[in-house]
This record gives sequence, structure tokens and C-alpha cells, in this order.
Amino acid sequence: MLPPEPPFGASASAVASTEIHPELDWVAVWQGPRTRCRDLALVLEAAALPYAFTERGAEFALLTPASQAALVRSEIGHYLREPGRAATPARPPSFRGVAAGAIGYGLVLLAVAYCAGIRLFGVDWLDLGSVTADPGSRGEWWRAITALTLHLTPEHLFGNLLFGIGAGVLLARLIGPGVAWLSILASGASANLLELLIAPAGYSAVGASTAVFAALGILAGYAWRRQLGLRERWIYRVTPVAAGVALLALLGAGNIHVDVLGHLLGFLCGLALGSVYAFARLPRSGAAGPQAVAAAAAIALVGVAWALALRGALG
Repeated sequence: MLPPEPPFGASASAVASTEIHPELDWVAVWQGPRTRCRDLALVLEAAALPYAFTERGAEFALLTPASQAALVRSEIGHYLREPGRAATPARPPSFRGVAAGAIGYGLVLLAVAYCAGIRLFGVDWLDLGSVTADPGSRGEWWRAITALTLHLTPEHLFGNLLFGIGAGVLLARLIGPGVAWLSILASGASANLLELLIAPAGYSAVGASTAVFAALGILAGYAWRRQLGLRERWIYRVTPVAAGVALLALLGAGNIHVDVLGHLLGFLCGLALGSVYAFARLPRSGAAGPQAVAAAAAIALVGVAWALALRGALG
């Protein structure tokens, strides 16, 4: 049986309840997301307490007879104070430009692939931009960035486009597109620099896969440390691992040309940065200004790196 007039103007079909009595005075005792409202309803049902819930704007309200309100609030309070039962965290702020960031990433990789393919300016872009342990290249820090934009084969490029865009979009939805792509670039470049410290003489590598694994690491570190909503948390925890395994399978983990060490370092660098972001509770808002600055910085770093790489060959 339903209350004769559903609260907050909702239709009777929108109200779910235990067996209740229409003559009672119903009051709202909790309001929030549908999933948490249903969880609390199950708690009250287990305690044999009357309840009803109905839509109120974008959220749901949990109702109970006024005579039972104090007891119901107490039961809800006990449930929410249990370990792991904290109130559902606020959803992350929404960001504009998520699609634009992914498009920008794709355009950069495609543009560099085209320039390298036609040997623009008559130079070997792979030779100028690869990260290498050659003693003659020491001090050329920009190679850590330019190497992330180069690829050896169309398959290599396609894999990094596919998985890079996927990971980048997920991360951009969490921390904003500008900060996301700047963080991916910084983590990938850091991994390349670290790899040079332990790589044998003659080592050379190119590819955005190190940055892709860095993105997966940031996602994993951020989602693991940050208390995301239960509905969101699982996908951000599972996706980095699943995508990493899929990317290794696509590129061939046992192939001698696959930079497994670079992938591992990229993931670890990203994991560390993602954990820092989670501890700092980044982002605090969806403001467009900081995102635009971060995006401009990422574009500028790639541009400066290639300008320095080409300077010697063209000078």
C-alpha cells in the first residue's frame, strides 16, 4: 500500500516501499543517489522498519513515518559509520575539452608519423628523435619527449592511438584534459629518462606506448587511493590492468622490439603521480583556466622538444 499522496509531488509509480499505512505522517530522513538510497532501504527492511523512497529532482529521498524517524535515522547512522560505509563521495567535477584532448593527441602522433615518413626537411626523424643510450646523445633531454611521438610501424602507431586515446579520455574525465595530457607526457618522459640510466650501451627506443602505460599507471594510482564512488571505482581499477595486458598482447610482449622495461617504468612513474594526485585530492574544481594552461604547456613542450631536435640538423 502506498501513501495517498506521494511526497515532493512524485507520482505513485515512482515510490517504492515496504507495507505502509497511508494515515501516517511521512517525513524525509535521507536524500542522495539512487544506489545509496536503495542500500539504505535494504538496511531498514532488514530491521523491519517502514520506509518509502521517491525521486526528488536528480536525487532520491528516503521516507519514513514521523513516529519512526528518530529510530530510522539512528539505524542509518549506525550503518554509515561502519568501516567502508562512509557517505557516497561527491562526484568529480565535469570538464570540457575531453574530446578535444583526445583529438589533439591523435593529431600529434599522426602529424609526426607523416613527417617522419616523408623525411620532412630531408632528415631522419627517427634518428633525431629516438631516446638512445649513445654517449653522443647525452644531455639531449628533449629526446625523452620526441621519442614518445615516433613509431616504427603502422601497427605500432595504431595500437598507441587506440589505447592512448582510451586511457587519456578516462583520465581526462577524472582530472581534466589539460592536466591529464600534461601528466601523461611528463610521466612518459620521466620513464624514458630513467630507462637511460639503466639501459645498456646502444639502447634505442621510440613509441607512445611508454606514455600509454604511464596513463594507465596514473589511473591505477588515482583510483586506488582516491575514494571514488562504488559505481565508478571498479572500472578505473580494472581498466588500467586490462588495457595494459591487451596492449602488450597487441604489440607482442615477447617481441625483442617491444620495450618492456620502458612500459614498466612508464606504469610506475604514472602510478606514483596518480597516488600524489589522489592524496592531494586533485582536482578541487572543474575550472577551465588551469586546464587550458596545462594543455598549452603540453603542446609547447612537444613543440620545443622537436624544435631542439631539428635545430642541429637544419642549422
